Amino acid sequence: MDLREFRELSDRIVDTVGDVFVGERLIVQKLLAAALANGHVLFEDYPGLGKTLLVKNFARTTGCDWGRVQFTPDLMPSDITGTRVWKGPQAGFSFEKGPLFTNILLADEINRSPPKTQSALLEAMEERQVTVDGVLHQLKPPFFVIATQNPIELEGTFSLPEAQLDRFMLKMSTGYVQTLELESEILRRRIKWKTDDPRNIVSPAVDQETFIRMQNLVEDMVYADDQIIDYVSRIVRATREHPAVEVGSSPRGALSLLKVSRSMAAMCGRDFVTPDDVKLFVREALGHRILLKIEYEIEGKVTPESIVSEIVSGIEPPRDFMRK
Repeated sequence: MDLREFRELSDRIVDTVGDVFVGERLIVQKLLAAALANGHVLFEDYPGLGKTLLVKNFARTTGCDWGRVQFTPDLMPSDITGTRVWKGPQAGFSFEKGPLFTNILLADEINRSPPKTQSALLEAMEERQVTVDGVLHQLKPPFFVIATQNPIELEGTFSLPEAQLDRFMLKMSTGYVQTLELESEILRRRIKWKTDDPRNIVSPAVDQETFIRMQNLVEDMVYADDQIIDYVSRIVRATREHPAVEVGSSPRGALSLLKVSRSMAAMCGRDFVTPDDVKLFVREALGHRILLKIEYEIEGKVTPESIVSEIVSGIEPPRDFMRK
């Protein structure tokens, strides 16, 4: 596979998802970039904006196996990871895999389950493995989690621990459609589909093997110059030095920003990263890793995302970086 074919396949995936999801094309591109970097994505937005629809159809479009878990207050960790089941005196105990054993896991309304259940994902998200009763089970590649949560309901919800938030490569929002034409297009497509769930009429744009090859190409062929790497590091370090910030981005944030920037470069048909690739993801890659000081949080005049934008605008991007 070369970069030209990679770009064509990327466009095909985005176009196929766009046949179902009505919204900004850039949202789908960013989701794909994170998936190509094998990164987890958290969608946080109001109810009814198409978060689940986008994720389900994206999973089908990539040709990978996928599973869905509807998080509820009574969900147990073993409901996700699986458990050992007694099969009788001769067979003994047998491990029954949970929905976590898939390629793409849709964790729907993840903040409706208590931290004990949420933490069941931590080992899988970081190490791509699950330990049940002391036995290690490897997850087959690719594996990444795409989660959704509702930011306005507090009753019956549990905020994600900071350790788990940090494991999401991107935190994104779909937002409302911007025009009357797009609003009406949602209604027209529903009439055309004759069903509320159109994923069965969506054909995969690629197969699983091809998707893994696309992930490997990003790792093998996309170059990041030292000046680009230093640019990412300066941005991340500045989040820790801002006067309104209590806790800045971790080094994992810098890694996430660099990896997703390399994916976007390949999607644009380039084998090198530019500062614009980095700028495109700073808010989604770093915003959820920043904790404001309490006085600034109470005032509500700044947000982590606005601080990230302020930092980027104050750092001169490299101009004479190497293009490989």
